[in-house]
Amino acid sequence: MQIKGSIAIVTGAASGLGAATAETLAGAGARIVAFDLNEDGAKATAEKLGGVGFGVDVSNGASVEGAVSEVVRSVGIPSILVNCAGILQGERIVGREGPADLDAFARVINVNLIGTFNMMRVTATAMSRNDPSPSGERGVIINTASIAAFEGQIGQAAYSASKGGVASMTLPAARELARHGIRVVAIAPGMFGTPMVTALPDEMQQALAANIPFPKRLGDPAEYGRLAMHVCENEMINGETIRIDGAVRLEPK
Repeated sequence: MQIKGSIAIVTGAASGLGAATAETLAGAGARIVAFDLNEDGAKATAEKLGGVGFGVDVSNGASVEGAVSEVVRSVGIPSILVNCAGILQGERIVGREGPADLDAFARVINVNLIGTFNMMRVTATAMSRNDPSPSGERGVIINTASIAAFEGQIGQAAYSASKGGVASMTLPAARELARHGIRVVAIAPGMFGTPMVTALPDEMQQALAANIPFPKRLGDPAEYGRLAMHVCENEMINGETIRIDGAVRLEPK
């Protein structure tokens, strides 16, 4: 995928991995469309990068369909989608107060997994109408999984299930969308310096970093962005979930 001149939708673009990815792709010449539930944050990212921003609830079908339709109408057909929107929920299945909150579990699944699929289904439909490149490529979709999909910790049942679903649907989605010239790849980050982590006390952040074999630090969101950029540019990366984690493997707790 040639990034320069492409239209790239990035979800969760108000902060963290999404904001860093949007900045990286913009630096490579993409026109950025920033989606986030935080509309002001999406528009702030977009304004910084010379793009456009929308307030979008990725878990809501009508919200995504309306936003992507408006992008196609006012900006053009996207050829890059990077799904970074997500939430974290920590809760034991059997807690001190009783069973885990089912609504909280469902909310994590709705945002992280169903929201990813929702963005993919709508955006891929638009991408399928792109003129193909000489190799036949029309688009690339990058979804964000997590190393918790593979080594989920105690209290991460909801988060791990949601990210495991993202990883598991990568190959079938890539196989199905191949006929349209659309690649599907997942990135599974480890411990990154996103707002979810930097909000923790310093000693907890240091403890997380100490468990990483090398480098012994939290990942920089820009490193995720650079990997996403490489995936866009490298046509042979397809149907794969790529870990970016400094070789860390999560302990049970």
